[in-house]
Amino acid sequence: MSRKEYVFLKDVKFYAYHGVGEQERTVGNYFIVNIRLGVDFTKAAEEDDLEGSINYAEVYNKINVEMKQSSLLLEHVANRIVERLLKDYPQLLSIDLELEKLNPPMGADIRSAGVEIHWVKE
Repeated sequence: MSRKEYVFLKDVKFYAYHGVGEQERTVGNYFIVNIRLGVDFTKAAEEDDLEGSINYAEVYNKINVEMKQSSLLLEHVANRIVERLLKDYPQLLSIDLELEKLNPPMGADIRSAGVEIHWVKE
């Protein structure tokens, strides 16, 4: 039998200053982050001890720091988030990250546009 375990944050909203256009970096926009972290939290589940898992409040704080740093490209922001989490949590088995910009200024009737990263430990 195979078991996969995840810690996740869903639909986390940030106001940030990312975009190729100068106005986007000046005025800002809303962004949504969804992240799912693959981690073996068997010990935490059995012993009721956070030591065997990942604290999702800490994960939020790390993402918040990266979202506050203005960038031209969402690809760059997403990569910074993934690299930061990999550095801080070497026990990670996988990361699924979605980063969306709401109502991007592109002349289209669109809810959002964004990027995804799917990383799996080899």
